[in-house]
Amino acid sequence: NKWRGFLQTLGRVTLVTLVGGKLVSAGTFWYITYKERNPGPQLPFDPSKKTLVILGSGWGATSLLKGLDTTDYNTIVISPKNFFLFTPLLPSVAVGTLGARSILQPTRYVARHKARQVSVIEAEATNVDAVNKTVTFTDTSPLRPLEPTRTIPYDYLVYAVGAETQTFGIPGVKERACFMKEIGDAEQMQARFLDCIETAAFPGTSEEEKRRLLHMVVVGGGPTGIEMAGELHDFLEEDLKSWYPELHPYVRITLVEALPSVLPSFSKELIAYTERTFKESKIDILTGTMVRFVHMVVVSVANIEEHDLACGLVVWAAGNKARDISRNLMAQLSEHQTNKRGILVDDHLRMLGAPSIFAVGDCTATSYAPTAQVASQQGAYLARLFKLIAKRDELARKLEELSNANGGKDLEAQRNQEAESLAKQIEKIKLKPFHYSHQGSLAYIGSDKAIAELPIFGREWTSGGVATFLFWRSAYISTLFSLRNRALVAGDWMRTKFFGR
Repeated sequence: NKWRGFLQTLGRVTLVTLVGGKLVSAGTFWYITYKERNPGPQLPFDPSKKTLVILGSGWGATSLLKGLDTTDYNTIVISPKNFFLFTPLLPSVAVGTLGARSILQPTRYVARHKARQVSVIEAEATNVDAVNKTVTFTDTSPLRPLEPTRTIPYDYLVYAVGAETQTFGIPGVKERACFMKEIGDAEQMQARFLDCIETAAFPGTSEEEKRRLLHMVVVGGGPTGIEMAGELHDFLEEDLKSWYPELHPYVRITLVEALPSVLPSFSKELIAYTERTFKESKIDILTGTMVRFVHMVVVSVANIEEHDLACGLVVWAAGNKARDISRNLMAQLSEHQTNKRGILVDDHLRMLGAPSIFAVGDCTATSYAPTAQVASQQGAYLARLFKLIAKRDELARKLEELSNANGGKDLEAQRNQEAESLAKQIEKIKLKPFHYSHQGSLAYIGSDKAIAELPIFGREWTSGGVATFLFWRSAYISTLFSLRNRALVAGDWMRTKFFGR
């Protein structure tokens, strides 16, 4: 009887614990989602505050906006996109593993959760006047107002417009290749990819034409190109093989890289592992190979000798170049901006020659790699820096008011003492330089395998395989900006696993 009573009590406790835990989890989830969808009231713009203009909505700009204390500034965000795009998962969108909305985070969502109102303007910046401290932008919508161009002043400008795809002036690339930089690029590539498959399945298509249509060429051996080739392979093996079995024998993927090896930023062990995995997956790798031109039906490449690759789809993931607005801005400060690759900045990310402009991300020319990780850390650093700058500016304003104040001689000693105190407080504010902390590199290589290079206890730890693939997914899930994105991405992965693409 005692044993039976103990078991009954244990069962009740276990049941209450399980039910209570689920209720707590459900309540926590409901509370978080409610807070995300129902932000509280915000402070209005304050004319006494300085104006901070942020150009862009990428990694650097969004990381800055997320960490910025908006009570210190009147903040304005100008970008042709009204959303943040989680670019590392863009190849997954291109083949249908993820939905496009799953990796988009509206900029107004971030802005709406700040203490002070943030003005978000969907427009393209066309000019920055570094001397007069103004920004000119244009509405790019087809439903343009009567006066689509506006110019506004700024006190501080964060320049985070990113870069555009580098084509190296190769004929046919811009007209016929699919890029992998924006959400529209992924959707265009997906449409063209499916068009190649359906055209190959059309009755009467010759054997030679099927081989051409189902030959996919990826140009660029960096992480984006490698992940694009891996995602293509997964789609072709896991979905095309089931729904188009007659076309599967014709499928071929080729990766073209101009450098001697793929993934030059990774260790030799991981490069060799990636090449072995690609060989097992029957993905051809052409290293030390330059693209000469891209035609509608062929890609001309050359290493030792020039030859053509008949293909149905070309995905271009081969580097970045500065945008026109960046080149125009650098031309205004040609004495200081001497690097054509991008904007030169000092240790505090201030543009050389324009101390009121801060530049982050791919638009800069620094010793750091143009990655999302670098831009994100730069944005977070600027959020901390602007807090100190606001404090310093407020003290400087009080000091100026004190210097201009009128009063009798009996108050002069008191004013001098207060002024000396304010000057000392200003001197104590030290702006620390930006320091990049490398958190490691990850890349998906297809077949449910990934590679990772992580700094642990001062050493580089390398790994590759299925376990690393699970780590890759968990790392990206945790990096997403909101619970909504995490839930959507996790749901898409489950959908793809059970129902395919």
